[in-house]
Amino acid sequence: MKQLKKRLKKKMQKEIKMKIELVAITPNAEEVIENAARTCYQSELKGNKVGGLIDKLVKSGHHSVLEHAYATFRIKGCSRAMTHQLVRHRLMAISQQSQRYVNEKQFDYVIPPSISDLEKNLPEGDKKLNGVEDFKNDMEIIQAMYIKWKARGLKNEDARFVLPNACCSEIVISANFRELRHIFEVRCDKHAQWEIRSVAKEMLKILYGKAPSIFADLAEMHLSWDEIIAIKKLFSH
Repeated sequence: MKQLKKRLKKKMQKEIKMKIELVAITPNAEEVIENAARTCYQSELKGNKVGGLIDKLVKSGHHSVLEHAYATFRIKGCSRAMTHQLVRHRLMAISQQSQRYVNEKQFDYVIPPSISDLEKNLPEGDKKLNGVEDFKNDMEIIQAMYIKWKARGLKNEDARFVLPNACCSEIVISANFRELRHIFEVRCDKHAQWEIRSVAKEMLKILYGKAPSIFADLAEMHLSWDEIIAIKKLFSH
C-alpha cells in the first residue's frame, strides 16, 4: 500500500477550481417573453423598450410566461455532493459525467473550506492540525482503493462505490427561466450549502447580465452592489 501511495502522489490530480459556462440562451429572451405575455392581454409594445411588462409580471407572480426562454450551463470542477443537490430540481434537462463509463483512477476532488477553517480556529497552545493535508491523504487512500478493486476485476460501475462525494464531476443543465428563478430563490439563500450557493450565484450573475428585467429582483437580493455594478459594466453595449 505504501508503494502504491508513493506512485499515486505523482499521478494524483490536484484540487481544481469550479468553472461555469453559459452554453446557450434563448436569443432576445426578454423580447420573446414580453411578446408572449402581450398575447395574453392582446396589447402592443409602446416604443422600443422591452422589460416594463416583464417587471410587472415578475412582481405579480405571473411567471408562466418565463417558461418561453431557456438557458444551458456547463459546470466543471464541482463535487458530486453539489450535483446530487442540483439534480433534485427535476424540471431540467441534465447530462452528467458518468462514473460508470469514465475511469476515475485519477479523480479530481473538491476540498470544503471548512477543512482550512478547522486549522484557523484551534485554541492557542493546541497541536497544529494540518486538515488540508489530511484530507488530501484521504483522497489518495480512496484512489488506491479504487485502483485496487479495478485491478481485481471490478468494472467501473462497481469500483465507483468507494468514491467520495468530494469527487469532481462535470454536468450540463438546461432549464427555462421560471425554473432557474426557483433554483436561485432557494440555492442563493444564505442557508443553502456553500458549494451549490456559489454555483447558483454565478449562474444568476450571468443571467442578470443577459436578461436583467427577469432576474433583477433576485440579483438585488443575493448579489452585492459591487457585483451588480460590475455585471452592468460587463454586459453594457
